[in-house]
Amino acid sequence: MAQIGQFMAVDPVVDRMRALRTAWHPADGVAVFNRVYLTVTEEIGRAVEAGAFADRRAAATLDVRFARRYLTVVDAFAAGAAVPACWRPLFRYRRHPGVRPLQFALAGINAHIGHDLALAVVDTCRSLDCAPRDLEDEFDRVGDLLVLLEERIREELMPGPDLLEIADPLTHLLGCWSLERARDGAWFAARSLWQLRGLPDLAEEFTERLDRSVGLVGRMLLTPLARCG
Repeated sequence: MAQIGQFMAVDPVVDRMRALRTAWHPADGVAVFNRVYLTVTEEIGRAVEAGAFADRRAAATLDVRFARRYLTVVDAFAAGAAVPACWRPLFRYRRHPGVRPLQFALAGINAHIGHDLALAVVDTCRSLDCAPRDLEDEFDRVGDLLVLLEERIREELMPGPDLLEIADPLTHLLGCWSLERARDGAWFAARSLWQLRGLPDLAEEFTERLDRSVGLVGRMLLTPLARCG
């Protein structure tokens, strides 16, 4: 996935996530999300190269700005700096034995979609001197890929069909969260932040409230569950 014309290159963020995949233990909760997100980023990069987006430059820029939000959090945590509230539950519970891989994956997706995606849209608009409505097709296409990936994640990381036929707490917990709803919320948040760009105090307050609310959902998704015998 090399630089295409003047497009922002996807390769560096992909390489970084591959390095993290090698550095972290596979059972680490952040590593579980990283593997999932690496797959997403590679898939979007291939789609950009294949011409699946009407505006390939906008799609590549959004993809990279989006990924950098996650990598900035990783770097901040490694340096002992504060990370956004939406990411704290995942980093706090990343080694908890009562949290299952699917919970880690969805908690990371929740933080990244619910909080980071809205900010990445605004970042992209500023970079390309456009408005969110100009990115709607690229946003929707990325969202469609994420929904397909979520289905794949659930199939691969779910404990098994027999478990889902009984009143398992994981089934109930994950039924409370939807990627499509998170994506719709991110689009609303992005448009709201764009409208507030001339009111920095209100924009900051909106962002902080968004961060805290997404973090609360992440904490719920990471509720430790008793292991099955």
